[in-house]
Amino acid sequence: MKHTDVQQQQQASLFLEVCSQNEELRLPLHTSIVLFLLSYSECKSFKVFLVFTKPASSQSLRSQLPESLHVCDVQLEDLPQLVRGCRLPAVLDETGRLCRAGLAVVLRHIINKTTEADPSRNDVLALLGFKKTCLKACAEVSKWTRLCEIGIPSAVEEHLRNPTNQYQQLPLSILTLERRLAEPVKVHNDDKIRRQKLQEQRQNEKNESPEGQGNTDSDTQPGQSPQVCDGLELRAALAKLSVDSVPALTTRENSEIRKVKTTDLPPLEHVFAEGLYFTLTDVVLLPCIYQYLCSLQAHAASTLHQLPHLLRWYSRVQEVPGVLRAAKDCGMTLCILEAPSPSLQGPSAEANPTSQLEQEQQEMTTQPPFVGGPRPTMTKLKENGIEAVFAPHPCPDWTLPWDNLPEAINPTEGKMSNIRAVRKRQQLNNLVAMVTELARPGYTIVDFCSGTGHVGIVLAHALPDCQVILIENKEESLVRAKSRSAELSLGNIGFIQANLDYFTGPFHIGVALHACGVATDMVMEHCIQAGAAFVISPCCYGFVPNAIKFSFPRSKRFQETLSYKEHMILCRFADQTAVQLPPERRLIGKQCMGLVDLDRSWAAETHGYSVRVMTMEPESCSPKNNMLVGRSPQKSGLDEGASHVEALAHN
Repeated sequence: MKHTDVQQQQQASLFLEVCSQNEELRLPLHTSIVLFLLSYSECKSFKVFLVFTKPASSQSLRSQLPESLHVCDVQLEDLPQLVRGCRLPAVLDETGRLCRAGLAVVLRHIINKTTEADPSRNDVLALLGFKKTCLKACAEVSKWTRLCEIGIPSAVEEHLRNPTNQYQQLPLSILTLERRLAEPVKVHNDDKIRRQKLQEQRQNEKNESPEGQGNTDSDTQPGQSPQVCDGLELRAALAKLSVDSVPALTTRENSEIRKVKTTDLPPLEHVFAEGLYFTLTDVVLLPCIYQYLCSLQAHAASTLHQLPHLLRWYSRVQEVPGVLRAAKDCGMTLCILEAPSPSLQGPSAEANPTSQLEQEQQEMTTQPPFVGGPRPTMTKLKENGIEAVFAPHPCPDWTLPWDNLPEAINPTEGKMSNIRAVRKRQQLNNLVAMVTELARPGYTIVDFCSGTGHVGIVLAHALPDCQVILIENKEESLVRAKSRSAELSLGNIGFIQANLDYFTGPFHIGVALHACGVATDMVMEHCIQAGAAFVISPCCYGFVPNAIKFSFPRSKRFQETLSYKEHMILCRFADQTAVQLPPERRLIGKQCMGLVDLDRSWAAETHGYSVRVMTMEPESCSPKNNMLVGRSPQKSGLDEGASHVEALAHN
């Protein structure tokens, strides 16, 4: 099927990956998870395509595809351009202009489309959790999203590919989940539920001892009775799904229970992955844990004793109405698994299942504490010949012709004060000037962390011979950007809702205005991997974490001079540039900004890049007024495009 055929569909198109193992077709876990949610929610809002990398048919996979789902086959080379530039799963909307990519983003979109089509599906809406934020935070900043969306699926996929040497040592991500399930949970209004739990525990004591003097040291300690937990906590969880057959919880406790201090109430145990309630996280985990446990049961049953909480979660998930039906529809035969008795455990069973986690945590805390302000660190750098130096701005007076631009381009559109709108226009002047200096007809420009599209929409209008792609994780912002571009009838713009890692397409220039914290480093890395130039304005220096993908400082010379803690001091004080601060303090903040960005620029230069750290003009346009402009080694000097910039400024 050609991509033009796909784009002509009136329905949104959902694209799922098919992979090959030992010459046999199989569905990767991300695809199985999406299919499970489609079946569970009985969603009919998408035309589903299975994507093959070589000529093949989905006929051999029919047992894993829901019967109610009409599935089409498509070759990788026939995918629409936006989809081809993303990791699957991905959804392309009816217009062919907005692509949603990545597991969590696609799953949340399926839930939203299901409840739009049938508002009575409270059980599906409940998957988004309290405040509807389940798996909303992207994997780059949320350890929990990273564990569920990437860590566990990747670990299980690796186990299934190479199982023989992985049975006795459980994956770190599985152990992390096991430990998480063992922790007490806090949920909204948990005080009331904990009092009800205490009341049921005391009633349970009376029932077990006719004389009311039963032994309370065994089954009746707070949080220790599985009968009580399964009774009340599972009822609370299922009641949340609006299942009529589940009796409501007691609405009022007796006076004796109401007098108990909150600190003396029994803790609540995990019923499902995020606490009491069945959420999207459980949907993600079920196909992964099903395949992993089946493999252990068949080849290394003695290791199951290391996962008691995961086994209990696995059995409880099966009690959720609709789960068994959806699992069967996707070729999963769920069953209750029990850990083997101690006498049946193998020699490796004595290994501590959490020792690997504890070792990792100890390694993360070995850094000695660092105390002090920025001056000792800056002095240390200066003594080693490192100082913040800012390159001159090549066109400080350059400006877009704002008075002649359509209203939808102007940042005053929306809820923005006049003073802020002026500063935003000044910021856009700087970024557009630098991007225009680098751009050539036919280039693809990516606006990372695009928000509502202030940068990308201006670029698409100013550079009609270039293709502009806006990438943003927040759906609300991207939908607004798409609406603004529609007002301008821009034909050279596309939109991708995804985490940065899910965009894999080629491009020539990457741009980001006020990329927060480690997002600046992620955009730079993405550009370097693509061999693309970059124009980035960093922000929120104090939010730079010691992320999994990066270590700080970034460059070899800074690493030889500063410890991680000393670098964090620079980052923290780099955020102290607000206009209300004393001038001397702002100056130190500006110098710290320059040093952090100098470290970033040197890291990029090890890949052959030519990088300039400069200040936006005028400096008052933002407290975070640094700009990193980098040219890849494949391209010639930065100043070639000066005439192009001047021409645009006079239009």
